[in-house]
Amino acid sequence: MSGTQRANIKSGLEVKIVLKQDQRTGKLTQGIVKDLLTNSSNHPHGIKVRLQSGEVGRVKEILS
Repeated sequence: MSGTQRANIKSGLEVKIVLKQDQRTGKLTQGIVKDLLTNSSNHPHGIKVRLQSGEVGRVKEILS
């Protein structure tokens, strides 16, 4: 599933995101979605989410 479509992402899903400071390197951070921060139905760089750990980034992969 694509991390660019808001409909694919729900609270509680396990995802890999890229944090703002990791955008250059592309390093991914894994976690559970707590909040969806992007209001539009899609975004070319990925939907912005907040993980349960408090980290904020754009979804690159949906794992569960």
